Amino acid sequence: MFYWLLKWVFIGPMLRIVFRPHTEGAEHVPDEGPAILASNHLSYADWLFMPLTLPRRVTFVAKAEYFTSPGIKGWFQKKFFAGSGQVPIDRSGATAAEGALKAAKRILSEGELFGIYPEGTRSHDGRLYRGRTGVARLALETKVPVIPVAVVGTDVVAPPGKKFGTFTRPVVRFGQPLDFSRYEGLEDDRFILRSITDEIMYEIMRLSGQEYVDVYASRAKQLDKEAKDAERSGEKSGAKTDDAAADGTHQRTQDPTGVDKLKAS
Repeated sequence: MFYWLLKWVFIGPMLRIVFRPHTEGAEHVPDEGPAILASNHLSYADWLFMPLTLPRRVTFVAKAEYFTSPGIKGWFQKKFFAGSGQVPIDRSGATAAEGALKAAKRILSEGELFGIYPEGTRSHDGRLYRGRTGVARLALETKVPVIPVAVVGTDVVAPPGKKFGTFTRPVVRFGQPLDFSRYEGLEDDRFILRSITDEIMYEIMRLSGQEYVDVYASRAKQLDKEAKDAERSGEKSGAKTDDAAADGTHQRTQDPTGVDKLKAS
């Protein structure tokens, strides 16, 4: 109930009036039955705009911590995330990835739409990064179609690292469903999983127009941070060298011949 209140009464109408999101290809999303919506991930606002363009509910998995925080704040946080179409990662698995997969299977078994970001994290520079193979495993094990989705402009509305950005009209594009039934029974073949994932990412790239980088987004963020840290370290070292050189020049200018020292003796 709370999900539909947010979508049609409290948040949805305001977002539609202010940002007027544009939708393309919504007819590719089935009116009923399970499907995986695999999307690019530019901003924390993606999970607001993409479901807003569909009449059906779209469910994502979120960190379990969002649902287990103590106190009044934790209670409101739990209610908001649960009501806005997100479920906690099932922690009964050995890893978070297994937990996310288990929660996704439960949602799809109920005939719902499940939203997933194959990159695993937001893009820090607007490019599209290598997909994680969890989406491929999920598609094979549940035997449901994958619908590629491209969300464009949300990184302008809500840029990474900032709460607010500038105004633009977001675009949500849905591609044709991808059927991977030809790979049935091969969900443990890592080469098949990689091939399926790459096909999904290619369709997302085609819809979004993003530059594709064959590196995991988390790794790219780490390399970018290391490069910036090295640059800052180099600037500091350079500044110290310049200061030391300036001090030496200052001393030589004060007494270039050493006459002052002779007078002192």
